Amino acid sequence: MLGVYILAGLAAALFSGIKIMREYERAVILRLGRIVAHRGPGIIYVIPGLEKIVRIDMRTITMDVPSQDVITLDNVSVKVNAVLYFRVVEPNKAVIEVENYLYATSQLAQTTLRSVCGQAELDQLLAERDRINQKIQEILDDQTDPWGIKVVSVEVKHIDLPQEMQRAMAKQAEAERERRAKVISAEGEFQASERLAEAGEKMSRQPIALQLRFLQSLTEIASDRSSTVVLPIPVDLLTPLMDLTRNKIAKDESSGE
Repeated sequence: MLGVYILAGLAAALFSGIKIMREYERAVILRLGRIVAHRGPGIIYVIPGLEKIVRIDMRTITMDVPSQDVITLDNVSVKVNAVLYFRVVEPNKAVIEVENYLYATSQLAQTTLRSVCGQAELDQLLAERDRINQKIQEILDDQTDPWGIKVVSVEVKHIDLPQEMQRAMAKQAEAERERRAKVISAEGEFQASERLAEAGEKMSRQPIALQLRFLQSLTEIASDRSSTVVLPIPVDLLTPLMDLTRNKIAKDESSGE
């Protein structure tokens, strides 16, 4: 009876060494404390009592980098956070080269984010995010390579500015919009003055054109009946009447004599 229990125990121990690794998992094997080739995916066998297994996820990991207090090159205090994408490419290194590769990568990402953002001015930080992201990614990828980790991408998510800086930037943007509006208005007036000068020059060569323009203006004014318009009478229209009056006076004086 005792032999049966012993055989059952041995069988259970042998079967306990059978492990199933998913497609995205690898098994790092420590045999009597020494690293051996990793195994998986699929069904693998781990020698009970002699080998220890550490499962490593080979998928891309998304990690939030907490908001960091950063002082930019032009002495502006901001808060910056980011998101980090990385994956394990060498499972054995991820186990034996660093105690906890997730924690180590997170801490390294935080310090690198502060360092890189602190080397840029605020305008560069806001306008050149792609360059900042690329620089952080290159630094992290270089420093995590001995751990068997590949940094795929780094994206700066949010830059939190102090309230006084937000108000200053809003005033600057408003002043810039006003400047552009004044420039556009001045350019419009300049172009209009050029057209008016050209029109005046043409009308000076054709007096009848000025009269036609005058009549057109009268037509436009007459369409609005809500206002009263007082127009000066051209002297040229009164000249014939004045001539008739002078002739009549001269004739009367001649008859009286």
